[in-house]
Amino acid sequence: MTSWLPPILKGGLRSGLALGIIASLLAFAAPAHAEKRVALVIGNNDYKNVPKLQKAVNDARTMGDTLKQLGFTVMVAENQTRQAFSQSLLAFDKAVDKGDTAFFFYAGHGFEIAGQNFLLPTDVPAATEGQEELVRDASILADRIIERLQNKGVRTAILVFDACRNNPFERSGTRAVAGGGGLAPMTQLPEGVFSIFSAGPRQTALDRLSNNDDNPNSVFTRTFARELTQPGVNLVQVAQRTRRLVSEMAETVKHKQIPVYFDQMVDDVFLSGVAKAAPEIAAAKPAEPQQKLAALPPVQKLPPQSDSVNAPIAMFSRHNGGWTVVFSIADPTLGISWRMGETGDFRETGFIDALDPRTRKRMPNPSIELPADAPAATIQVRYVDANGEMQGPFPIRFDPEAALIRDQRKILDMTATSWLSFREFNGLLVYYTHLMSYRCAIREVRVGIDSAVPDKVLKMPPCDPRDPSVIPHDAQPYLKLAPATKSVSVELTYRDGSVSEIKSFRR
Repeated sequence: MTSWLPPILKGGLRSGLALGIIASLLAFAAPAHAEKRVALVIGNNDYKNVPKLQKAVNDARTMGDTLKQLGFTVMVAENQTRQAFSQSLLAFDKAVDKGDTAFFFYAGHGFEIAGQNFLLPTDVPAATEGQEELVRDASILADRIIERLQNKGVRTAILVFDACRNNPFERSGTRAVAGGGGLAPMTQLPEGVFSIFSAGPRQTALDRLSNNDDNPNSVFTRTFARELTQPGVNLVQVAQRTRRLVSEMAETVKHKQIPVYFDQMVDDVFLSGVAKAAPEIAAAKPAEPQQKLAALPPVQKLPPQSDSVNAPIAMFSRHNGGWTVVFSIADPTLGISWRMGETGDFRETGFIDALDPRTRKRMPNPSIELPADAPAATIQVRYVDANGEMQGPFPIRFDPEAALIRDQRKILDMTATSWLSFREFNGLLVYYTHLMSYRCAIREVRVGIDSAVPDKVLKMPPCDPRDPSVIPHDAQPYLKLAPATKSVSVELTYRDGSVSEIKSFRR
């Protein structure tokens, strides 16, 4: 087992952790047991042929310490050459088992080539224009790390990249390898994978806010590490809070940096424990060990004795007249009623002209209508089950802004072939009326004319929650194109910071 440890240690693994890592890896060789948490954290500062960095190693050390607090067995590697990087990944492979939670953090230079992200070891050569293959061969493909974790059967894979810096190959007087700051979005993640980037597409990440900023960590890592330790917050909430705080800090120095995340996890993941239970529940049931919290469904509150385990769920959709709310109830029902808030009378939903084959009675109407200006509130829903007993009421939270964004995002995903359309009228036009109609879910639209790289921002009118699908009379929902234009590519950045696939539309 020790035959593959020395290269890692020589490659920059923190010497103070060597004995602990050896002990941990020996423990991993034991027979299969309950899922565990394993992390590989890498920070690269001392680049030989491209600009050095100042805070990547500090970022890795901070993340290593943070993850230890969260119950991870952590391997921290610094200033990794290509060979040492590979050996560290091999150690990571051997440390994780089926069902584990794996956490990979990288701080250093990263580079995107043709939509693929490469993590640069410290001995990456100083490539120039036309030498992309040199960079590929000398670097680590980020997607390959995901594949390796998949092959090991981990239940949850978390990948964090604080690598969205300027093009490391730019040098005065030369033409660098094509590419700009930032990494490509990872929109096609397999199930069980979560990734977060310190900045969005074509954005660069700040190491510091000013010359007087003496924090040893980058703006992203100092924020993300702190948010990870907040108890009762799942990983998506950590990402959302980090994005908001980092973007606000960047705005103070007139810089645009909005971290983005991509989520394909099946379960909510709590790395720092779940929310505290009520005292009587906590007294009746001891808390689970922290090691078991990652990748498990959130702890369910104990329902009142009269409640059914099949609580209704709701789907909200916005239309010109207001909101339609459709309730989904697993139990056969003889009637449905509802009210807004905690007080007032319940109203029946009525019936539709169809028989429920399970009850042989008319099927209750599963939907209600709300006005367009309905405020955020809790909808109380109850129903009569097949035995004639009343179940509920069950609270369903109605948040108009969140529901609107979610509804329009779903429509955009389902109608991607309609985002753009060509028309010849006094010249060649490309219309993006469809995108304007669902603009409340969109933060930014970029298009590329005869290019697979969207580099032009389309101007969109602001979202009007009162009438979200209506296009203002003074808005221009089209672009004039050169007659010889053959294709237009488009990429959406959604309101939550995630980025769509790049879609290509040909005439």
